[in-house]
Amino acid sequence: MRPSPAAPQSALVLGATGFVGRWVARRLSAVGADLHLAVRDPARAHPVFSAYAIDGAVHPIDLRQPGEVRELVARTRPDTVFNLAGYGVDRSERDESAAFAINRDLVAAVCEILLDVEPASRPALVHVGSALEYGQAAGDLNETTAPRPDTLYGTSKLEGTRAVAAARAAGLDAVTARLFMVYGPGEHAQRLVPTLIAARDGTDRIPLTEGLQRRDFTFVDDVAEGLLRLAASIDGCPATLNLATGRLHRVRDFVEILADEAGIDASRLGFGDLPGRVSEMQHEPVAVARLRDALGGWTPGTAPRAGVRATLAFHRSTDTLPS
Repeated sequence: MRPSPAAPQSALVLGATGFVGRWVARRLSAVGADLHLAVRDPARAHPVFSAYAIDGAVHPIDLRQPGEVRELVARTRPDTVFNLAGYGVDRSERDESAAFAINRDLVAAVCEILLDVEPASRPALVHVGSALEYGQAAGDLNETTAPRPDTLYGTSKLEGTRAVAAARAAGLDAVTARLFMVYGPGEHAQRLVPTLIAARDGTDRIPLTEGLQRRDFTFVDDVAEGLLRLAASIDGCPATLNLATGRLHRVRDFVEILADEAGIDASRLGFGDLPGRVSEMQHEPVAVARLRDALGGWTPGTAPRAGVRATLAFHRSTDTLPS
């Protein structure tokens, strides 16, 4: 892990056991922040926090209950709230009411709660959005691109982003960072990288799409670093920006890198065995000028092969499997 930038002295992480949430918490732990971790099930959270070297106060909470969120903010009094809670990335998460409850209503509630705090002690908010908010929009997907979400996740996440922008206009120090193809330790088991890692000891052909679509692959620790950097620079940040590398790679090329590093025989890669999704995003390299300007020239810099190696090394060193 590279040294973290200046971090909040105290932080509250919502969604602390999630894929990105655990990496933000890991970095906050590494810099000795007074860390508060909001989780639904402490018993399931503790093994995650142990594996990821996360040290903080664990708070069981139902994020769908605004009163519980308000009480937790009042009790912990963080400098910054990181909202990494989300619903819909896992393919099994398809409940519409749950998606809007977490991706829209929770965000709006957090914004309202923070705006109710006296300005002198009001926490800042770093919120995570999604590339799927852009949906079928094309071009470089700069932050002025009109969103055209065509999925439940993208539509509900866009509503959360709009809530943050409205709160910022009302006086809250807040930013939404839209994430793209984030990968690394802690992904849901059915996503691309964990699927391939889980299959490396087998002999069967691994069904894949043609893999010709191009994606901005961003290593999860880079994302966590970027979110901490945004927290430290929030006064000069725009309301919404892309947190990505600005470089596209074919999915096929990424898979071949992973197979090479994981020792998977290339003959097992079943490119074309699966149909492509009708709603696949097609776009040019993602615009990251806003990110670069806000963070003094910084953008995520881990190349795919280095990120894959770090992912495999992490699982070897912690004896963990993709979760």
